[in-house]
Amino acid sequence: MKASLFCTSRYMGAAPEGWPVPATEYSAEVAERSMQTTLEQFALADQVGFDWVSVAEHHFAPFSLNPNPMVMAGALTQVVKNAKIALLGPDIPILNPLRVAEEFAMLDTLTGGRVVAGLMRGTPNEYVTYNINPTESRARFAEALEIIRMAWTEKQPFGWEGRYYQYRSISIWPRPVQDPHPPIYMSASSPESGDYAAKNKLGIGFAFTTLPRAVIAADYWREKSREHGWEPEPDHVIYRLGVHVAATDAEARDDLAAGMRQRRVGLSMANAAVEKAVDEAGYYGRDRDEQRGRLLSRGQLEERIENGQILVGSPDTVVKQIERIKKELNAGVLDLTLAAQLGDKTLRSIELLGTEVLPRMHAM
Repeated sequence: MKASLFCTSRYMGAAPEGWPVPATEYSAEVAERSMQTTLEQFALADQVGFDWVSVAEHHFAPFSLNPNPMVMAGALTQVVKNAKIALLGPDIPILNPLRVAEEFAMLDTLTGGRVVAGLMRGTPNEYVTYNINPTESRARFAEALEIIRMAWTEKQPFGWEGRYYQYRSISIWPRPVQDPHPPIYMSASSPESGDYAAKNKLGIGFAFTTLPRAVIAADYWREKSREHGWEPEPDHVIYRLGVHVAATDAEARDDLAAGMRQRRVGLSMANAAVEKAVDEAGYYGRDRDEQRGRLLSRGQLEERIENGQILVGSPDTVVKQIERIKKELNAGVLDLTLAAQLGDKTLRSIELLGTEVLPRMHAM
């Protein structure tokens, strides 16, 4: 089992709630310090043996100062020398897919073939950000992914005339180091996404959902994958959840009580008008109520531990929590996001993960 460290580059200063967030309290100095802290945490994770580091894309919120994961990944090539760099990921329905293909290929070349491509539809509010009709998200995603794959693998120049994208000629330089291309993952929380990932032989990922929901979705995807003639491996499944490790269980919980403020997982939930609009436009899949419930899964600490949404405790306790996830979900990669920013205590949490937890994860 592999471990990934996920950082959002959270703004480490006072900021209003909601979405979009006014910039009235924005400080360039705080933002610079926040990004530098992120790079330091990623560098430490690489030093202590994490297998991956990962970044995502979000807009208009202090939750994540990372509107372009490609830029952050470029910075990471200078400080992360061993771990894979996973972009989980660009929201391809609102982007230029040809540019996405080129930038991934460039990053794969810069890292010597250490890039992982998580290609996402994005959270609902991203469609408001870029004025894209959310009802088109699945069709745009499918067309964009086909273009990206062809750009990575087709040796001869080719043109593209699709519903959403048109290109006279495509022949990218540089090309991916990995053959035929970097491993591709997508979110698969809905049956539609599971069907698509299985048909196209893609890995899947789950973020901040509950373990029981992830198990149901992953089992569905595995069943559909077998119907399409291939057998998924554990490394085809990424599971993202929070983490904080300390010397003892009591210390870890005290740390969280001091530093973790409860926050919403679904970014669109901070704006009722946005949520209503994307819901009515058909963003969610045919299991609409389950999808909306997943985004609202918050709960208190004990509930979140039980639901497999956070790892908290001493190294021994956290290993036991991971063993449960491995047994029930059989995920090959845990994408661990820091549950609280506590300065030296957060760095110590990363160190304990690397020295005390990861060796036992690798043996699972």
